Parts: sequence; C-alpha cells; structure tokens
Amino acid sequence: MQTDRELLASAYKHFNARDIDAVLNLMHRDVDWPNLMENCRARGHAEVRDYWTRQWAIFDPHVEPTGFTPEPDDRTTVHVHQVVRDLTGKVLVDQMVQHVYLVQDGLIRSMEVRDSERS
Repeated sequence: MQTDRELLASAYKHFNARDIDAVLNLMHRDVDWPNLMENCRARGHAEVRDYWTRQWAIFDPHVEPTGFTPEPDDRTTVHVHQVVRDLTGKVLVDQMVQHVYLVQDGLIRSMEVRDSERS
C-alpha cells in the first residue's frame, strides 16, 4: 500500500494532467471536496467530476506540491504552489496555499484549502 504522501503526489500529477478518472480512483466514493467557484462543497465522485469539468472550461489551474506535513490529527497538509491562468494563458493567480487532506483506508476522504498565512 502506498503512503499518504505518495497517494497525494499522484493525485496532483493526475489533476495537472486533467486525468479526472485517475484522480477519482484515489478518492473515497463519498469524498468531501471544496468547490471554490461556488463557495460550497462537492460530495462524491459525480459532483467532483462536474465541478472540475466546469472549472477547466473557464480556468487552467496548475497545482504543484512543494512540501508535505503530517498533522497530529492524522491529516496531511500539502504546501502547494498554485498558478491559475485564463484560457488564453494570462496568469490570474500565483500563490502558495495549503491543502489539508484526510486519507482513510488508502483513499482521499476530504480536503480543505487554507491560505498559507493561516498556518
């Protein structure tokens, strides 16, 4: 079985390649995921797929993990360099953020996004 760090690194690789099925295969079927476009949560594979499909039709996000920190509550914080471009390539956002994951039974169960200043 892969480590949480390996699982999460693989998820970023597949997300950046726009391989939705490969990322969803790393997630619990009832995953709880932030939908930042509508300020709500996507729950389950179908909602995450729908969210990403709509997101990628508007924006071109790229998220690169720069570090992994295990938390005392068994979650993992991933320090991420996030660059979001419009579809013409213009950079809209270039920032560091933190993604905090709960992994259960070898699958991503939930994720939340924090600004890097909120460490």
